[in-house]
Amino acid sequence: MQPIDRDPDYDDVAPDADDEWADYDEGPSWLSRLLRIGVTVTALGLGFLLPYVLYLNGQVTERFGKLQWQVPTRVFARPLLVAPGIPLDDASLKTELNAASYYPGDGLRPGTYLQEGSRWVISSRGYNDVDGRILPKKVELTLSEGKVVDLRDASARTELRAARLDPARIATLYGKMQEERRLVRIDEVPELLVTGLQAVEDRDFNHHIGIDFGGLARAVFKNMVAGEIVGGGSTLTQQLARSGLLGIGKEQTYSRKFKEILYALLLEARYDKRTILEAYFNQVFLGQRGNNPIMGVASGAEFWFGKDLKDLEPHQIALLIGMVKGPSYYDPRKHPERALERRNFVLGEMRETQLITEAQYNRATQAPLDVSKTPGQSFANRFPAYVDLVRRQLARDYDENAISGQGLSVMSGMSPSAQAYTESAVAATLKSLQTKGRPSLETGTVVTDVQTGDVLAVVGAHDYNVAGYNRAVQAQRPVGSLLKPFVYLLALGEPSKYNLGTWLNDDPVRVDLGNGQVWQPKNSDGRSHGSVRMIDALANSYNQSTVRVGMDIGVARLNKLMLALAGIQGTSNPSVILGATEQSPYAMAQLYQFLASHGKVQSLHAVRGVLDARGMAISRYDTKAAAPPLGDSTAAELVTYALQEAVRSGTARQLQADGLGRLNAAGKTGTSNDSRDSWYAGWTGSHLAVSWVGNDRNQQTGLYGATGGMRVWSNLFKRLPTLPLGLTNQGIEYAAVIGADTVPADCPGARRLPFVTGYTPPMIACPNVPAVSDPVSSTVDEVRDRVGEFMNSIFGGGDSGSEPPSPPPANASEPAQGPQPK
Repeated sequence: MQPIDRDPDYDDVAPDADDEWADYDEGPSWLSRLLRIGVTVTALGLGFLLPYVLYLNGQVTERFGKLQWQVPTRVFARPLLVAPGIPLDDASLKTELNAASYYPGDGLRPGTYLQEGSRWVISSRGYNDVDGRILPKKVELTLSEGKVVDLRDASARTELRAARLDPARIATLYGKMQEERRLVRIDEVPELLVTGLQAVEDRDFNHHIGIDFGGLARAVFKNMVAGEIVGGGSTLTQQLARSGLLGIGKEQTYSRKFKEILYALLLEARYDKRTILEAYFNQVFLGQRGNNPIMGVASGAEFWFGKDLKDLEPHQIALLIGMVKGPSYYDPRKHPERALERRNFVLGEMRETQLITEAQYNRATQAPLDVSKTPGQSFANRFPAYVDLVRRQLARDYDENAISGQGLSVMSGMSPSAQAYTESAVAATLKSLQTKGRPSLETGTVVTDVQTGDVLAVVGAHDYNVAGYNRAVQAQRPVGSLLKPFVYLLALGEPSKYNLGTWLNDDPVRVDLGNGQVWQPKNSDGRSHGSVRMIDALANSYNQSTVRVGMDIGVARLNKLMLALAGIQGTSNPSVILGATEQSPYAMAQLYQFLASHGKVQSLHAVRGVLDARGMAISRYDTKAAAPPLGDSTAAELVTYALQEAVRSGTARQLQADGLGRLNAAGKTGTSNDSRDSWYAGWTGSHLAVSWVGNDRNQQTGLYGATGGMRVWSNLFKRLPTLPLGLTNQGIEYAAVIGADTVPADCPGARRLPFVTGYTPPMIACPNVPAVSDPVSSTVDEVRDRVGEFMNSIFGGGDSGSEPPSPPPANASEPAQGPQPK
C-alpha cells in the first residue's frame, strides 16, 4: 500500500503556524501570572496595611490632639503681700520665694532675689490675679523683729505702702488626675534649648519627613553586625512617637520599630515642625519622683534646677538636653560624673554648630552641674489635702470636665510658709507622741486667715505628702469641749442676765432626759468647784456649770447657732452642750472663724477666684465679709477674752511655758470620752488653727486636748510669723469686781473684768474688811458694743430655762451618759 501524499504547502505551513502560536501563548501567560501575583500582593498589602494605617492615624488624632490642645488647669498659692508692719521673718520669706521658684541672684532680673543681712531686693514677675493684672516690680524690703519695717521701690527709691509677689504654682489638674507636667508653648521654650536639642538629637529635623534614611541605614547595618537589635537612627519625631503618647512600648523589636516609623510619617504628614517640637517639649521624659514621672521640659527645669524654664542658663540647658538620652542613667543627683560628661558633650555639639561661642563654651564647661539638692518645692501636686479641698470647692460651681483642659487658673488662698510650718509641726508632734503601746496617731489640721477667711494650710494625714483620706475635711470625730464657747456666746448675748463675772453653780448636775433616763455629767477632774465665775468656768472647761448654762439658754438655740455659723447639724440631746457631735477639723475651723474674726459671719475658702485662659476673673470667692452687728462682735470678744484667760491660767496654760505668751492668744482644748480624740482651736491676731489628733479606729490614745492637738498648735506658732491678738476697744467698759458688785479699781483683792457698756454691776465702796480675791486677775485690751442684734434676731433671747430639754432618740443606745470632755 502506498502512503497518502500530503500537500507540501500544508505540511510546510502547519508546523510553523503551530510553533508561532505556541510561542505566543507562552509569553503572555508568564507576564500575566506575574502581574496577577503583584496585584494580589499589593491588594493584600493594602487590605491589611491601609486599615492599619487608618487606625494609627486615628490614634494620632486622638492622643496627639489631647496633648496639643488640652491646656491644664493650674492651681496657684496666694500672692505674698509685703507691707510695713506685716509679720514676716527671713526664714518665712525665703520659704515663700523658693516655693514660687525665685532663686538667688542680683535681684534685678525677674525671678531673682538678693539678700544682704536683713535687707532683701526682689524682682517680681508679672501675673494675673483675681483683681486684674499685677505688673512686675523690683522691691527692696527690710525685716526686723519678725516683721517688715521698710518697703521701697528698688528702682525709684520711693516708699511703698504694699507690694504683692507672684504666687507659687502648687498643682496642675488634668481632670481626675494630677499630672506632674506643665505644658508650654513653643514660643516659651528658650531658643538655645530648641536649637541645641536638634544639634544633639536630630540635625536634619527641619528637612526630613519623619525618618532619617541615612541614620536608619546606619542603624540597620549596626544591628546586622551585632546580630541583634541595638537601636539607633531615631529622629525627634520618632522619639515623640514612642514617648508613651501614642501607646508604643520601648521594647527593641522590628515590629515596634515599624510602628514607630509609621507613626512618625503620620505625624509629619499631619502637623508642622513647630507643633511637633512643642509636643516633644511637653512630652519628653526627664526623671522620676516616687511613682510620678517628670514629663516635659518645664517640669524638668523645676524638678532639677528649681527654676522656671525661661530662667535656665546655657550649662543647665545643656544638661537638660543631655538627660533626654537617659534620665536615670544621667541622673545628676545620683551619677554626677556621668551627668557632667554628658553635659559637656552637649556643650561641644552646641559649639560645633555655632550655637554658642568659644567663650560661652569655656564658661559653661567650668560651671558646676548646678542642680538643686532636692526637687523644687513648688514642684507639682505635693499638697494633696489642700488640693483636695480646692477640688471640693470648685465642684460646687464647675463640672469636672470644665475644670480640666480649659486653661483655667485657680487662685487659692494657700500660704506656702504656713503650709510648710504646719507640715513640720504635725511631723514633729506626732513623732514625739507616737510612743510604744499607743495606737497609730493621725491628724487633721486647718489654718486660716482671721481677716479674709482664706484657708492658708491643710494637713490631712500624718504622712501629709500622700493623697487619700483627707482627715482635715472628711474625718468626723466627737469634738468635746470645743462647743462650750458657743454656749457662753449665747449666754453673753443676754448682758442683762449674764456677764463674765456672773457666779455659776458647779455642783453636781442632773438632767432628766425623759423615758426614765437621767444624764449626770461630771467634771474631768472628778471634783465639783462650788460657785465659780463664768470666765473661770469657761477658762477651766468645767462641765457641770456649763451644762447649767446650756440648759438655760436652750439646746435648740445652740443648734441653730451652729447651723448658721458653720452648717453644723446638732442633736436634740442635751449632751451636745458638751460636744456630743461628730465634726471635721474644717467644720470646727469654720465655726471658730466667727470668734477669731471678731464676730463676722465669714465663709472659709480655699479658692479665692478662678481666671480664664486670658487671665480674666470668671468667679470670685474672696468677697469681704460684712461688718458684724455691734452686739455680735461684743459677745464674740467677751468669749475671746475668756479664752485668752484659758491660755493665761486655764486648760491651755502650757502655751505660756512654751514661750507663746507674747501672742496673747485665745484658745480652747477639747477631749472626747476616754481620751480618744484630742482637739485644740486657737487664734492670734492673724491666724486661726484647729487641730485634731486621734486614731482612725477610735482607740484610746491617752491624750487630752492640751497634750495632743495643742502640741501641734504650739509647734506651729513657734515658727509662724503672726500678730498678737488684740481686742477692738469698742462697746466695752472695764470694772473692778468683788463678789457681785463693782468697786473702785484700787480695792484690795478686786478683779478687773470687761462688761458690755451699760451693763456693769452697781458700784459699792471698798469693803471695810479685806476681800477674798478672785482666783484669777488679769488685764486685756478692750471689747465692743451691746447685746447681739444678730443673735437676738436670729436665735432669740431671754430666759429659755423653762423650755424642757428634747428627749433622746428612741433608738439611742446610751443616751443617759454624755461626754465628759475637758
